[in-house]
Amino acid sequence: MKLGSAKSFQLIRLMVLAGALWASASQADVYSDVSQLVRAGKLAEAQALADRHLAAKPRDPQMRFIKGGIQRDSGRLEDALATFTQLTEDFPELPEPYNNLAVIHASLGQNDKARAALEMAIRANPSYATAHENLGDIYAKLACQAYNKALQIDGNNTAVKAKLAVIRGQCQ
Repeated sequence: MKLGSAKSFQLIRLMVLAGALWASASQADVYSDVSQLVRAGKLAEAQALADRHLAAKPRDPQMRFIKGGIQRDSGRLEDALATFTQLTEDFPELPEPYNNLAVIHASLGQNDKARAALEMAIRANPSYATAHENLGDIYAKLACQAYNKALQIDGNNTAVKAKLAVIRGQCQ
């Protein structure tokens, strides 16, 4: 009897393990499928697949992040802002949603909001090089605005003109 029970227990363990592996592989496939649709420019299909996945697993941070990217790439910036903002609230330890918020804010000319989001990304992960680089870009844009304002006030200030010349490429 004990031998039968041990074999049954082993069989159940193997079945559970096989189910877990299948679920893991199936989940990996959905990320791959959504990413492939995005790369192919099939954003509506990618969105639909992401939404189906999120209907079953609404707190999945990876798929929610991908969904925010799809929304951004589809030009639905308000939706993307909402998705990334909710991610930062639910998972404040993840720096990537803050970075993506910053990218959207910067594209809308909201440099102060972009700076704040990047500072949060760096707080979440001080080694996140992309956030540091993007923060540098935001500071350069803010510097351009300040230098241009200084030149409006005093157009003869040669020091400001020299500083502005150094960072002129960041002044779009």
